[in-house]
Amino acid sequence: MGHKEILEKFKPEMDKAVAFLDRELSKIRTSRATPALVEDIVVNCFGQNFPLKQLASISTPEARQILIQPWDKSYVEGIVSALSKTGTGSNPIVDKDAIRINLPPLTEDYRKDLLKLVSAKEEETRQAVRRQREEAWSRIQTLAREGQIREDDKFRGKDELQKLIDEYSKKIDGVGEKKRKEISE
Repeated sequence: MGHKEILEKFKPEMDKAVAFLDRELSKIRTSRATPALVEDIVVNCFGQNFPLKQLASISTPEARQILIQPWDKSYVEGIVSALSKTGTGSNPIVDKDAIRINLPPLTEDYRKDLLKLVSAKEEETRQAVRRQREEAWSRIQTLAREGQIREDDKFRGKDELQKLIDEYSKKIDGVGEKKRKEISE
């Protein structure tokens, strides 16, 4: 195994970290409604817990409105209860067999809090990527110590690892910047 194989092995882990960041940030409310805000909310129905997306269709008919259409009328009470406990900033309104959430405009203080949250999630992801970098570098050094790769391959591996980390840092920046723009709209 050479340094290239080690780097290839770590790419999927770093991809997972960036994908996780993207999913986490999609759950943060912006000035626009999105199904991601509510789809993973846990709803208790008949003594069992389900994510909302398994119990209803979720759409956004208007920029600041989420429409939840349960697949069974008996789910409505559990869904309303679960939604009332979340921080969407609005009370769910039952409209026949559907549930509507009208999101109020974001206050400036709330925007600042959301921006801090985005920064914190970005930093968590950067830490995960740094841990991957440290592990990859450690493995490359071990291969060099054991004579499985040459010294110049070790340093080439270090340079390639740094390029990979820079690439993933840009991806993290891009995901975070996109969310910051959404919050600031």
